Amino acid sequence: MSIPPEHAEVAPQSISSGLTLGQRILGIDPGLQVTGYAVLEVGPLKPIVREAGLIRSVEGRAPIDMANRVRNLYDSILGVLDQFQPGVVVVEQLYAHYQHPRTAILMAHARGVIFLAAAQRQLPVISYNATRIKKTITGNGRAPKDQIQRTVQQELGLRDLPEPPDVADALATALCHYYVQKLPTG
Repeated sequence: MSIPPEHAEVAPQSISSGLTLGQRILGIDPGLQVTGYAVLEVGPLKPIVREAGLIRSVEGRAPIDMANRVRNLYDSILGVLDQFQPGVVVVEQLYAHYQHPRTAILMAHARGVIFLAAAQRQLPVISYNATRIKKTITGNGRAPKDQIQRTVQQELGLRDLPEPPDVADALATALCHYYVQKLPTG
């Protein structure tokens, strides 16, 4: 029986300036109620989706206190890190609009937990702003969510559109890092 190339075990090889065959990239779209995550593995031809999903910090619609939300997110991120052993964690940079300071503060809590979990596993954390992610993925820094979803679907060879948007954003964040690392240096 023939094993598809993306599933064959291969000794690590550098395929570009910053990537190694088999290396895993964990992309995260942070939030305190819903956090999207995606694990991409560097394949011989393109990245392979190993896992993508949501971390929910609330049961149904009932809110839980901030300490428990932060703890749930932290424990869940550690679980993903331990299960998939990524080489790098990639997170969208915090964007704060002056009219919504509360949202920025809540997002900062989520990002802080993610950074702490990664640091405890001695993993680098890379941040890209939303415009950079959109431009790298679609060629348009102001691309709407549906364009990002379609582009991610096409680039990763997914049968269905990545849903919900938190998962699509996590996939886009990881894919952005993959493409940035593939760029020639110098």
